[in-house]
Amino acid sequence: MKTIKLGIVGLGTVGTGVVRIIQNNQQKILATSGCQLQIKTIVVANLAKQRHIDLEGIKLTNQIADIVADDEIQIVIEVMGTIDPAKSYIEALLDSGKNVVTANKDLLATYGNGLITHAQENHVNLLYEASVAGGIPILRTIATSFAADQITSVAGIINGTSNYILTQMSENELTYNEALQQAQELGLAETDPTNDVSGKDAGYKMAILTQFAFGVTVPLENIFVAGITQITKADILRAQKWGYVIKLIGQARPVDDKLSVSVEPMFVRKDHPLATIKNENNAVLVTGSSVGEVMFYGAGAGELPTANSVLNDVLATVKDLQLQQTGAKFNNFSRTTDLLVAQQQKNHYFLTLVSKDDSRVTITSNHHKHQQTLSKQKNDLATELSYQTKPISVQQFRTMVEKLKGTEKLTITAAYPLLD
Repeated sequence: MKTIKLGIVGLGTVGTGVVRIIQNNQQKILATSGCQLQIKTIVVANLAKQRHIDLEGIKLTNQIADIVADDEIQIVIEVMGTIDPAKSYIEALLDSGKNVVTANKDLLATYGNGLITHAQENHVNLLYEASVAGGIPILRTIATSFAADQITSVAGIINGTSNYILTQMSENELTYNEALQQAQELGLAETDPTNDVSGKDAGYKMAILTQFAFGVTVPLENIFVAGITQITKADILRAQKWGYVIKLIGQARPVDDKLSVSVEPMFVRKDHPLATIKNENNAVLVTGSSVGEVMFYGAGAGELPTANSVLNDVLATVKDLQLQQTGAKFNNFSRTTDLLVAQQQKNHYFLTLVSKDDSRVTITSNHHKHQQTLSKQKNDLATELSYQTKPISVQQFRTMVEKLKGTEKLTITAAYPLLD
């Protein structure tokens, strides 16, 4: 029986989950891989911190050099997060001939190409399934099961914190602040939730997901990102009235022969598969020209789901070590295409407006002129109208909204892109 010795960098939520799974599932790991996994060393920031897990026989250190210099350790799991010093740690590990498994979406989205090249030059693996959608094996599935298909779009709910908040606002009529506080109390949101609620976290994930689905490296500045902090209970109720729910959607698709990548709150039809995804769960809807629509659903975060994805990468590396074929790229699909800049991202937009009378309203912009509304519902004070645009860019939409704000007859009550 061969033993593969591991190092771990970081012992937070995911690192603890990795230790638990290895300890609890050693028999299954041995049966499927033919090897026993042994955690030899773990790098932590605080050696004095109390750990609620059995660490007998494992060396704790605050020095990355203790792993880098240890020739017995063949695979290192990086789950400390952050870009710095994680980047320099991973570079040192790769240079020392160690295979690295990471869940670090921020780092991969920002410096992924350089690190991938670094790994290839050292003939070692760099795998990162857990960087997108937690426990859902979406990256490996796209790389293998869609290898012969042409993906035409990817859309998903890939941030559990924001989805939990929107679910609570929709189903329990909480305000944004009430839902956020509840998420924090349950451990589903950080003390500083900025990356999650601003859409930045989902933006990092879309950069990685787009590289697998379309073979294109997308600079973060080319991803249009908007968050959920401005969403009100009134927006939620208005969406429901017109047959929609509001979800934070990451989307990548071709538009006008260019690739469009975005993260933003969208009106999603109640009968759409992504409309049913609740609380902290994630889902990714992949459309292929041959297979059609396929949806992947599961826990988007958490100790054990994310740790499970990490260990799938570890076992893939164990297999590569046995076959002496480490160093291949996680994703071999690569091509070049023009990218839409953020302000050129295009969508259908859905607006609701209140008209002060029942007369026919003319809405004019530089690109469209509509002389009738799609539908309207009356209340005691005014007529509420819904208006759906043709596909227009973010900038065109903003220009149209500004013109509407100057119309005495109309008041804009909601304005959101539509998920087609």
